Amino acid sequence: MSGAYVLGADPGLTELHDADHLLHALAGELRLPRTAYGCTHLVAGEQPRIAVSLALAGATEAAAAWRWLTARGHAVAGLPGGTRHGPGEAAAAAARAAAEHASRSVGRAVLYPGADALTGTMTVGELLGASAIEQVVLLGAPHGPPWEARMVTRGHVRPQWLDGRLVLAVIPAAAETLIPFEAPAPTPCCTSR
Repeated sequence: MSGAYVLGADPGLTELHDADHLLHALAGELRLPRTAYGCTHLVAGEQPRIAVSLALAGATEAAAAWRWLTARGHAVAGLPGGTRHGPGEAAAAAARAAAEHASRSVGRAVLYPGADALTGTMTVGELLGASAIEQVVLLGAPHGPPWEARMVTRGHVRPQWLDGRLVLAVIPAAAETLIPFEAPAPTPCCTSR
């Protein structure tokens, strides 16, 4: 479960690393439990940007996160209830991010149970056993990699919600290993899509 309370926020960011930093700062300052989920969401339109979502189990944590986000001037929306704060378009983007996360249909996970344990080289089976990631897909292959396949995490593992499951896309790398599809420092031409 990704949380009983889901918040979406539109901080007006245009870079993934800035959105990742915001989620890590929020989690660190509020000392959120490692069961929290935090995701990024692309916002299309005249001003493309990145919204974030946060799923928490407790009302106290959700209220603290709401206060943290609104104190920094971010548009925020919450579920359940649909409460919104901020300008119309930004609040609507925040509400979409919250709804996408709540439905587990869209969202690039930055915070999730076990994320901190995914460092160095491990097998696919170890990665699945140590984290909330439910499936690993090998891009271009008809089926996923074997559980014993070695994965080099590069300290940067960003699965995505897909059909209600947290799924990590991987690609082949050197020495018969796998790496997450998303690079830790993406090429600038590819970060704004």
